[in-house]
Amino acid sequence: MIILITGASHTGKTLLAQRMLEKYHMPYLSIDHLKMGLIRSGHTGLTPLSDTAALTDYLWPIVREMVKTAIENNQNLIVEGCYIPFDWRQELGGDYLSSIRFVCLAMSDAYIDAHFDDILAHASDIESRMDDDCTLEGVKEDNHAVTEGFRRFGETVTLIERDYEKTIESLL
Repeated sequence: MIILITGASHTGKTLLAQRMLEKYHMPYLSIDHLKMGLIRSGHTGLTPLSDTAALTDYLWPIVREMVKTAIENNQNLIVEGCYIPFDWRQELGGDYLSSIRFVCLAMSDAYIDAHFDDILAHASDIESRMDDDCTLEGVKEDNHAVTEGFRRFGETVTLIERDYEKTIESLL
């Protein structure tokens, strides 16, 4: 079983992946770790501040083939990160798709408005965020883009509207 976790920034993708790792004892791949390894090793001219679309175009083919390899070897893997394209299913055949559970996290505007201070306070709970220029409007824009993009391709988006912990628990 492969669990793909994606979504908007600051929604708790890494927290969910960590909790799944602890509950299911499955290995976990952070696409951010892969990104930084490739950047720091000089295997790409991209930077952490590069456009998300450019990073997705670079990283997804690598991640996609890692997912295929894990499925072919009957291995479990949690893959977490924002660099999963909206049309990710189109690049994987039906044989692969039956082994993938897809989770996309986003927050409603009302949730963001009511809990923005909490979002900021918990931004580094699992991973340290350096130079996090998180703004209320930026978080809303990112959540809108993710929600609209994945829904356009028929994906279910788990929308955090009221109780964050209950929403995350429901995904476990």
